[in-house]
Amino acid sequence: MPPTLVLASASTARLGVLRAAGFAPVVVVSGEPEDGVDGLPAPEVARTLAERKADAVARRLEGAADAGGAEAPGPGSLVLGCDSVLAVGGEIRGKPGSPAQAAAWARGYRGATGTLVTGHAVVEVGSGRRAVGVAETTVRFGHATDAEIAAYVATGEPLAVAGGFTIDGYAAPFVDGLDGDHGNVLGLSLPLLRRLLAELGIAITDLWAAPAR
Repeated sequence: MPPTLVLASASTARLGVLRAAGFAPVVVVSGEPEDGVDGLPAPEVARTLAERKADAVARRLEGAADAGGAEAPGPGSLVLGCDSVLAVGGEIRGKPGSPAQAAAWARGYRGATGTLVTGHAVVEVGSGRRAVGVAETTVRFGHATDAEIAAYVATGEPLAVAGGFTIDGYAAPFVDGLDGDHGNVLGLSLPLLRRLLAELGIAITDLWAAPAR
């Protein structure tokens, strides 16, 4: 039997990327804090937080298996933790802390270029074997008007996403283009996931869900 893939994230965008690519992951939210990374460069922030989330869920599943939890994914399951940040204008940005901050960031994005960085950590439950990596995608922002920014912030969407913008939601019209992996900006790079699984000797095709009949 192929291992169970466990997504250690509450992100509906990440779950959507996996499902659209043929996976049926179990979702177990880590609940880990995103602190203790001040002063680190963006790739290290993303890598550290992704690994922290994957480790927390792997430990939880291992403990559940030891306690006889019949329905918990057991040893050999693969936990995927991810974390995204935006590097722009010399700053590293996670989720905006308020609507006012989201609006200020959006105004600063006009005509700017940023780098969306996502850390990926795959941890095997039981053995602790792991593979960790970072994907980066360049984002080229358009020139949103004040009225468009106000309307966007009013949707509430920017408060839930790294950098305060998306490319698959209300902010999509305000992004002129991407250089790199589109999925990475949604929070999960499938090419990087394939490489990380290969490091562990696992073919990504073995994790595809059986097609519906």
